[in-house]
Amino acid sequence: MARKPNFLIILVDDLRYDEFGAGGHPYMQTPNIDRIAREGALFERAFHTTPICSPNRASILTGQYASRHGVIDNVARDLVSHRLPNYHLELRRLGYETAHIGKWHMGNNGMPRPGYDHWVAFDGHGRLNDPRLNENGTYIERKGYITDLMNGLAVDFVRRRHPKPWSLFFAHKAVHPDAEQAADGTFMIDGYRVAQRHKDLYRNSVYPRKPNMQSPGQVVKMKPAWAEAFELKKSAQSRAMLDSIHSGKQEEIRLRARMMASVDDGVGMLFEALERTGQLDNTFILLFGDNGYFFGEHGLGPERRFAYEEGIRSPFVARLPKRIRAGTRISELVICQDIAPTLVQLAGGRAGAQVQGRSLLPLFVGKRTPWRKSFLVEYWAENALPWLIGMTYKCVRTDRYKYIHWVNRGRAGELDELYDLDRDPYELTNLIKRPAYQVQREKLKRELRRLTVEALGL
Repeated sequence: MARKPNFLIILVDDLRYDEFGAGGHPYMQTPNIDRIAREGALFERAFHTTPICSPNRASILTGQYASRHGVIDNVARDLVSHRLPNYHLELRRLGYETAHIGKWHMGNNGMPRPGYDHWVAFDGHGRLNDPRLNENGTYIERKGYITDLMNGLAVDFVRRRHPKPWSLFFAHKAVHPDAEQAADGTFMIDGYRVAQRHKDLYRNSVYPRKPNMQSPGQVVKMKPAWAEAFELKKSAQSRAMLDSIHSGKQEEIRLRARMMASVDDGVGMLFEALERTGQLDNTFILLFGDNGYFFGEHGLGPERRFAYEEGIRSPFVARLPKRIRAGTRISELVICQDIAPTLVQLAGGRAGAQVQGRSLLPLFVGKRTPWRKSFLVEYWAENALPWLIGMTYKCVRTDRYKYIHWVNRGRAGELDELYDLDRDPYELTNLIKRPAYQVQREKLKRELRRLTVEALGL
């Protein structure tokens, strides 16, 4: 009998859809990540449905929307995260050895969660240098740069003898800056850190300005829901936080690119380990991000929480030669909830009724199959950043349109937003009050109501 495939799932924190070479970054070099896309598939329209760490990670592991699994923010979700219907529980029943290495961040402690035979994590956001790691229930102080340490631990796991097929969820801290988070969810950003060998990479490189990199004054003309948030962002506390990471500046983009160099080094090390142990072509490799990130688009940064394309789109590349033809490009609307049922099906199982994502296997082989035409994006305002109070929204994104409903802004949807993405890919022109789009607006409102109820599992 053919051996079941191994699973190497690589998650990069805060990585934008275009923050790697094959994704279109103008100067970043990621040859090893690009190899995944070249020898497998690049998903052109993959998305997060709650674009923030904890909720989206829970959606990845459960295949559910945040409104169903209950992890709706980054605050103290320790207890809930021990009860998630994590797909690793099902993989163990299907005969897999399971492992988590890296950032957990559903709840602020790094203690082992159910479903894993091998565990390495850290409390909260962890530290970029000299991290304190929880290794199978015991805290250990490690010396070194966290990305390099994590790479080494992942390679060690891959190299060891495995009598059973294995599944490794490898979650980087990169490219998130250092941050201290309090129990109420507020935190202070302390800056990006790069490996010493990469400190001079991309010096003076410039990320080109895009049409939607606007000032707050320009933004609120079409997006009036942001007026209060932009005013709050002018406070001394907010400015200190933003300055600590060069928010909205070219140096921030360069620092993130330098941090990605260490991530790419690790992908190369994992390729080598898989090749040396004869496991490469029987290992499904998937690399993606946990939410998007704004480089100043729509006046936003360092946010990732919002439903514009830079916030919800994900890098998403996958390789498995037996299933995916080299050089495949997939344009269907894919969401992070699709990962869990895909892995369960590859393992020979069937996703339970509680899973809201769909297996990607038909898309891997180019099979004509009915696919989703829309999906829900949802976010609940939190206290993490002082200027975002009250910015709760529900959004529907279709093949062509996007409708954002601000739950606590304005009356009767007067501050809502509607975009025709075919004509306006940068989301500059809010069509919500245009008579010509009245029929489309009402159609999207009905679809949003339908998706909201469906996400709750009702």
